[in-house]
Amino acid sequence: MKKIYRFLSLMLVFLVLAAGCGTKSGETAGTGEVEKEALKLGVIQIVEHPALDASRQGFLDVLAEKGFKEGENLIVDYQNAQGDQSNLKTIATKFATGQMDMVLAIATPSAIAMAGETKEIPVLITAVTDPVAAKLVESNEHPGGNVTGTTDMTPVKEQLELLQKIVPTARKVGVIYNSGEVNSQVQVDIAHEAAQDLGLEIIEATVTGSAEVMQIAQSLIGKVDAFYVPTDNVVASSISSVVAIAEDHDIPLIVGERGMVDGGALGTIGIDYYKLGRQTGEMAFRVIQGENPAEMPIESLQDIDVVLNRGAAERMGVTIPAEILEQAKEIIE
Repeated sequence: MKKIYRFLSLMLVFLVLAAGCGTKSGETAGTGEVEKEALKLGVIQIVEHPALDASRQGFLDVLAEKGFKEGENLIVDYQNAQGDQSNLKTIATKFATGQMDMVLAIATPSAIAMAGETKEIPVLITAVTDPVAAKLVESNEHPGGNVTGTTDMTPVKEQLELLQKIVPTARKVGVIYNSGEVNSQVQVDIAHEAAQDLGLEIIEATVTGSAEVMQIAQSLIGKVDAFYVPTDNVVASSISSVVAIAEDHDIPLIVGERGMVDGGALGTIGIDYYKLGRQTGEMAFRVIQGENPAEMPIESLQDIDVVLNRGAAERMGVTIPAEILEQAKEIIE
């Protein structure tokens, strides 16, 4: 791919600069000048919330450690779609026609939009639940195109098991998610399958936008014993609305990632999105060095952690068993 060859040229320039060659930064022996071309990176993000923001920061931190720093030899065009699909389309088109060297697509809707606009520019994805189901790659082992990166597939069954251990009496679980997100639908399907083994009943409640989240959560009052929110971008950006309903009606709330626990949910078993972003950044550097995205398998984080919010438990009328507290990597008071 043309962009990859340009990366190789950029990398050679970077290595020469790093070696010094007896000159000052920005100069070459004999001429006193060097053309230090900056890497142009587009960042497309569906919406801002802690998990996605952390993955973006992890990615940029790795590039900085590898020598690509904003204001020096890295130009970052960060665009947030504010949860709007039409904005995603506009941003993706802009990046595809804007001579970007690489694009970081954060979350499934962003990745789908970007992959639909270019087959040449390397697209690094992160916080994407199922790249195959989203039709971003041919397979996780052999992506086959210009898209590769990391998946944030969460341990849905283990999260529901955590709910059972904390609230053994729970039988009906209200799952709040955006039906328009492929990533969320994949997790809900897994939840249904897991619920059969766990003796739980899943009651779906879907939203189409963040403005509906509180109303949909309210509609579940009296119908469910607990709430479960997967790694859904729309609901995660409005998690405070679900938390408010959960606290007002003593409904325990288990979620798909720790950013929502910071936001007031009861707990999760999940991955560290900053680490996930760093892992994606390492993959991006390999592309810069000349590796072909088509031949780079989708990667995932293997370690998952229990994170609990003891203050949230108290506000939701829940007592977390001592053995669960002992398993937690972090307890938020």
